[in-house]
Amino acid sequence: MSTHDTPTERPTQRQPVKFYQTGTFTVGNRLLPENVRSVQADMRRTNSLNSGHRACQGCGEALGARYAIDAAMQATRNQLIAVNATGCLEVFSTPYPETSWQIPWIHSLFGNAAAVASGVAAAMRVKGHSDVRVVAQGGDGGTTDIGFGCLSGMFERNDDVLYLCYDNEAYMNTGVQRSSATPPGARTATTPAVGRQPGNEFGTGKNVPAIAMAHRIPYVATASVANLRDLEQKVTTAMAIRGARYIHIHVPCPLGWGSAPADTIRIARLAVESGLFPLYEAHDGQVTARTPIRRRVPVDDYLKLQKRFAHLFANEAGKERIALVQAVADRNIAEFGLLAGDDAHG
Repeated sequence: MSTHDTPTERPTQRQPVKFYQTGTFTVGNRLLPENVRSVQADMRRTNSLNSGHRACQGCGEALGARYAIDAAMQATRNQLIAVNATGCLEVFSTPYPETSWQIPWIHSLFGNAAAVASGVAAAMRVKGHSDVRVVAQGGDGGTTDIGFGCLSGMFERNDDVLYLCYDNEAYMNTGVQRSSATPPGARTATTPAVGRQPGNEFGTGKNVPAIAMAHRIPYVATASVANLRDLEQKVTTAMAIRGARYIHIHVPCPLGWGSAPADTIRIARLAVESGLFPLYEAHDGQVTARTPIRRRVPVDDYLKLQKRFAHLFANEAGKERIALVQAVADRNIAEFGLLAGDDAHG
């Protein structure tokens, strides 16, 4: 008699199947209840930024825009108008006479997307279309520099617009020039890696999420393509609020950063886990939620994957500048309370 036929044999231990891949329309997502699926996992997703655009391989901005706009479309039952500043997103998605957008979409100048969006929102209100919502989109150049005045005006008036800033930390579309969002030490076409202090100067730039909070607008958040579910949820939260709202989205750029296209999500995650890009939400000027760091990493892990920081690893002077970058991350971690317990000292 086979041992498999003996009556004393124990029944097979069954283990529940676990599905971890729940970010897209996969088996794992389809087995989840509809109310907890991601927008991209829903058959009703709009693909508002459709395939066929001309973004670079590994473009973080294309990924962030796809998730953000589809989430906004779902939250508004497809009653959405987008105003887009000149920049990478506009150029790669609408090469004349083509477009990858499947929503009402308006191309503004480099610096007036917030003003145009405010006008569209006012027109919808006057015409009685209160269900039609408006988003404005721009890169860090069109947001933190050229369009900063229009953006501040939108905040000050509390216009009913969600502004999405896709921050790739330089003017990538025009040749990788420095913007006020370029991090310290980074090499760009206008901050070359030469001289005693190569790369972008320390102590410059501006923190637009903090400036938005200072306007006391209803909602401000930071997001990253490293956590796309978080991005979707923040856009959904923002679209449930009336008034001025601002989401600053970190989107790595392989071309401008000198990183491998396959490393886009990895690099975005390291920016978050090192503390260089804290994720948080604020209502009426007060931080109400933050995303704790799961596994703290040194800034070196983030910097060394990008050629724009290669000069920092070339000599002893570079090590001193890396220490200054680490100090920035440490301040962010302390300010937002991103670590708890013993990990805070790790």
